Amino acid sequence: MSRSYRKTPICGMTTKESDKPFKKAEHKRARRAVKASDLSVEDPPAEKAFGNPWGAPKDGKQWVDPKVWPQILRK
Repeated sequence: MSRSYRKTPICGMTTKESDKPFKKAEHKRARRAVKASDLSVEDPPAEKAFGNPWGAPKDGKQWVDPKVWPQILRK
């Protein structure tokens, strides 16, 4: 492929590929907590109580300078 480069120079902070397993587990915890609570008596638990983003395996994304790191921009 002659044009197999990323168009946007953004990559993850760590070597972890994805946050998907972490997000799946935290959303499952949130759904279980809502099912376990009695919604006729009390409010559902806050969404922010689950899935601490600072506890995730990948710490977000960063911009990369394509002139300094051309190998990162390869697909």
